[in-house]
Amino acid sequence: MTQDAHEPNPANLALERTREVAQILLDARLTIAVAESLTGGGLAAELVRVPGISASFRGGVVAYHTALKHTVLGVDRELLLDRGAVDPEVARQMAARVREVMAVAGQHADIGLSTTGVAGPDSADGKPAGTVFVGISSLWGERVVELDFSNLVRLDDPVGSRQRIRFATIEAALFNLLEHLAEQVETGPNAEV
Repeated sequence: MTQDAHEPNPANLALERTREVAQILLDARLTIAVAESLTGGGLAAELVRVPGISASFRGGVVAYHTALKHTVLGVDRELLLDRGAVDPEVARQMAARVREVMAVAGQHADIGLSTTGVAGPDSADGKPAGTVFVGISSLWGERVVELDFSNLVRLDDPVGSRQRIRFATIEAALFNLLEHLAEQVETGPNAEV
């Protein structure tokens, strides 16, 4: 199946969004760090597609195993034991902690962005495949976005399902970060989120 010349290419749309996020970060001289679970480094890889992003991107942590979310990122151990890794508070703590972990010269990253969820095809932590949480922690506050990508799960295509969920999560993380940054432009840097 070939793509219609008039239809937008999803890969190009994703890159445009990534460039838009990167331009805002660079123009505002903001630094960012990522903490990833189900995206397995894909979010960091997407950001580094943009030339010059090294002025903003500090780095990332791929804490795929649940225990590493505690030992590397400092996510509350009891929280992980009680609720598992697929949880909004886990996403929030991952985003907040990666800002500290990626400190340079004692200066925390301005923004932390995290992903945690179930790429499937099986459920995990009592959550169905396609359940995803994106955490954002910044100078202006914190938020967690819950996403439902269960419509991307196909039992006859477990590898493809995982890829679709991971790619959708990366896109959604960047989209939500873009919205968070746009709110700061609209309300001003001293406004509370």
